[in-house]
Amino acid sequence: TGHEDYVRSVALDGQRIVSGSDDNTIKVWDLETGALLHTLTGHEGWVTSVALDGQHIVSGLDDGTIKVWD
Repeated sequence: TGHEDYVRSVALDGQRIVSGSDDNTIKVWDLETGALLHTLTGHEGWVTSVALDGQHIVSGLDDGTIKVWD
């Protein structure tokens, strides 16, 4: 079970997978178990890019909006 629309971007580090979707959400998954850890909401459009550095997640939309999550 996951996103309710297309997944546009995926990033991973040693412990987590982060996915951004057309359902306007970002989901954070445990890399080892595949368990959903968090769903981040707050974007008002498709999440087209995600990146992470171990402490922060950065997400971007095609409208030029960028958010930094900690």
